Amino acid sequence: MTVSPFEALACPLDGSPLQKHARNWSCAAGHTFDIARQGYVHLLPVQNKRSRDPGDNKEMVAARQRFLNAGYYQPVAEALSCAVFPKGTTEASISCLDAGCGEGYYLRHLADSAPENTSLALLGLDISKWAVLSAAKQDKNPAWVVGSNANLPVQTETLDRILCLFGFPVYPEFARVLRSGGEIILIDAGPDHLRELREIIYPELKDPRLVPDTAPDGFTNVDISFVRYNLTLPDKGAISDLLAMTPHLYRATAEGLSRAAELESLTVTVETRIQRIRKD
Repeated sequence: MTVSPFEALACPLDGSPLQKHARNWSCAAGHTFDIARQGYVHLLPVQNKRSRDPGDNKEMVAARQRFLNAGYYQPVAEALSCAVFPKGTTEASISCLDAGCGEGYYLRHLADSAPENTSLALLGLDISKWAVLSAAKQDKNPAWVVGSNANLPVQTETLDRILCLFGFPVYPEFARVLRSGGEIILIDAGPDHLRELREIIYPELKDPRLVPDTAPDGFTNVDISFVRYNLTLPDKGAISDLLAMTPHLYRATAEGLSRAAELESLTVTVETRIQRIRKD
């Protein structure tokens, strides 16, 4: 098994192929994008930003890194690897994008669990420069890119897998960059995900957002599976990190956050839904 950076990148300004040089990526039209000292490249044009510093901030990324590196979501990562490399996989090479990679935990786990006879070309993309910076510092093997799912800086039909984990899939773009027969692996929160924490921080629980079982146009369902287990957060730090890496930190009431801050430990339900859909 070998792991290498995915290199079929496209210019975010005109869509043409990018060529990698020692210190930058550039296209035939002369658009040039510098490679940061840490090894990542920024391919999110200013006009495509919705804010000055989009995505997770530095503190949220640090909290996610501490939480995930502690192994609390390892069963989810293991289930993801099984979805990417289903039993009987014979593919000699797989090009894979993590669309919303955060600080890179799931791609690192994927690389560690790949079959020996499979070569991986990996790309981690996130709209948060802080997330991509953290990912690049921890692992030099994948290509790390600041970019947007709405305008993927990826050449057409060059990917075999796209991971979209607790994120926002953009199916027209995903379909464009996937090869025929390529798959999207979606992971979403189940109805009981972190229920015990949500019961503490909200006055009442809202009905969860329903994820349709049907595949979007141009795709076919392969399978749906679930991961469910109890997770004990042993101290205030782990509880605080979990809150900080989720939207609940900004949605909860001040009273709810105060109640959570008083907890010495907490056992929560982790429930995730994993769906594989294949491009026709």
